[in-house]
Amino acid sequence: PAPPSPSPAPRPNVRVGVGVLLRQLEHGGTAPPTVIAGVRKGSHGAGSLALPGGHLEFGESWAECAAREVMEECGLTVPVEDLRMLHVTNDIMESENKHYVTIFMCASVSSMERAENLEPDKCAGWGRYKLSELRAMTGEG
Repeated sequence: PAPPSPSPAPRPNVRVGVGVLLRQLEHGGTAPPTVIAGVRKGSHGAGSLALPGGHLEFGESWAECAAREVMEECGLTVPVEDLRMLHVTNDIMESENKHYVTIFMCASVSSMERAENLEPDKCAGWGRYKLSELRAMTGEG
């Protein structure tokens, strides 16, 4: 009998990511809000600015994932009921053999709260950025 033909290479799975846009209202809401973001380390997008977030776990709602990731990465408590869906992207990164559906959630946190860098192997540190600063960094300002 003929030897079995080799199996085709397995296709990578599509992963679901959740990113969280955390707005901090300044001076009682009279100044433009800032957004918490950090510089990624050691994964795709290393060296670029990113929002807190991670992978959706089996059985989690999007809001539960967002609240868990913010606590794990920044040490901030965001009630699940305060999180809202903002945007969804479908990102195929052929050069990295990755495919992500990313759900962006948003919530506001007190300007008195400071994000701690609880995963220094994944993030160089959290900062607060005005939307105008983020637009300037991406060339959209």
